[in-house]
Amino acid sequence: MSIFTLGDLLAHRAVTRATDTAVEVGEATITYRRLHESACDFSRRLVQRGIRPGDRVAIHLPRSFEMLACFFGVTRFGAVAVIVNSSLRERQIEHIIQHSGARLVVTDTRLRSRMSPTLQRPTLLVDEAVTAESRSAEASSRPIGRDLAALIYTSGSTGLPKGVMVTHANLIAGARIVADYLGLTPADRTLALLPWSFDAGLNQPLATFWAGGTLVIDGSPFAPHLCRTLKAARITGLAGVPPLWEMLVRPPSPFLRMELPDLRYLTNTGGHLRPETLARIRAAHPRTSVYLMYGLTEAFRSTYLPPELIDARPGSMGRAIPDTEILVLDEAGRPCAPGETGELVHRGPTVAAGYWKDPEATAKVFRPHPFAVRGSAPEYVVYSGDYVRRDEEGFLYYVGRRDEQFKSRGFRVNPMEIEAGLLASGLVAEAVVFPDGQVGDDTRITAVVVPNDPESFTVEVLDSYCRSALPVHQHPHRFAVLDRLPRSSSGKVDRMAARANAAAHTPVGPAQGPHPPDGGAP
Repeated sequence: MSIFTLGDLLAHRAVTRATDTAVEVGEATITYRRLHESACDFSRRLVQRGIRPGDRVAIHLPRSFEMLACFFGVTRFGAVAVIVNSSLRERQIEHIIQHSGARLVVTDTRLRSRMSPTLQRPTLLVDEAVTAESRSAEASSRPIGRDLAALIYTSGSTGLPKGVMVTHANLIAGARIVADYLGLTPADRTLALLPWSFDAGLNQPLATFWAGGTLVIDGSPFAPHLCRTLKAARITGLAGVPPLWEMLVRPPSPFLRMELPDLRYLTNTGGHLRPETLARIRAAHPRTSVYLMYGLTEAFRSTYLPPELIDARPGSMGRAIPDTEILVLDEAGRPCAPGETGELVHRGPTVAAGYWKDPEATAKVFRPHPFAVRGSAPEYVVYSGDYVRRDEEGFLYYVGRRDEQFKSRGFRVNPMEIEAGLLASGLVAEAVVFPDGQVGDDTRITAVVVPNDPESFTVEVLDSYCRSALPVHQHPHRFAVLDRLPRSSSGKVDRMAARANAAAHTPVGPAQGPHPPDGGAP
């Protein structure tokens, strides 16, 4: 059977691995056949409610078997799923539902209370009784690969989230490619921790199902509980973002002391993993492979570094994922030579269809392939806005965001460079750096930091380190000390909120003494 759509994928597994476990939630196990039947039942409920191909359906549910059934049920007959993170609040939920034009909101009784009472949208509760009419209703059409499957709302660096339009073909390609380079098989048991409203999180069930493996759903973010689940559920694969790994290597987490013989691989995405943290994880679990990855919602996943090359290529984000080409272009659109910094441009089957209801932003980011063969079919690539450099062997290294660079003492500065320097001090666990007004004729640099040891930390010691280890144009003028950084719904550091926290806590210069570490981010 050819697999072109999400419906094809689940239907294929319902035949080839019908009685195998697709999903585990606590003590409950759900087979592929039951998941497929539940998705079909949900499709009929939607049709009975008047939903048609192309309609957007907002899914506001926690990670669960029911959410998977809803997602596959929405997409199997051509409707478009809009996954709303269950941790969002009223204003954010309202923006996504209104901007997407969702005709129906699927939720439960508990989460419905988070929705604005003024939001006029029909609601379907997953825990309400199923009527005989909905059992008998049936969709009359099926999607094809190029049809929209979902809108994924990105947190974005500025402004309100944008809805990235992903097709069935995008999601199927992403599942196939990731399952390929991770070597997934039916024996794999993936622990689902990342939100499914996040592209990397959504890929976890899809890649697992592509391979015929088992998805284990666990809702607790508490490190000791998570570690017990890793062992008891015989998890073979875990995907995370840097804050997860930082949590796992610190008390009260037992992660570094545990024997986890089934844990075959870990993957990191959503930001740079501190070298010290990476080294501690690898030392504690030497038989577990660690995949360092880079991606963006507009093209899903761009690069990965094979685990066996971590020592040989420290700091590298790897090379292009299978079936993908990564270009590094200068300001004039020419390919950069090795060692030169340029913009990462992604070409391949995971390139999304643009931004929902935003043609201006779409035209800026999704552009025609600059080196397409004359007369060939139109092909669009993604201009990421991220600066990278490539070495002689083609391995890529992240430099920073194009829209975050600024001038300091006549030098072009990228915040990531200063943040890396601060982390290298060993004094801070996290850092966000940004331009913050002027000092005379120069840019004032503010650094928001989270100390490794709040009891002994002082701004003077960190400032002294910066003066000895960083070039003058990278010296922060002011510091704000927080006990943690704010996060987006996908678990990434929210840089805009970090700046707001810094302003609220009055960043100070080193000459004024340490800033008390009592300002926690919400």
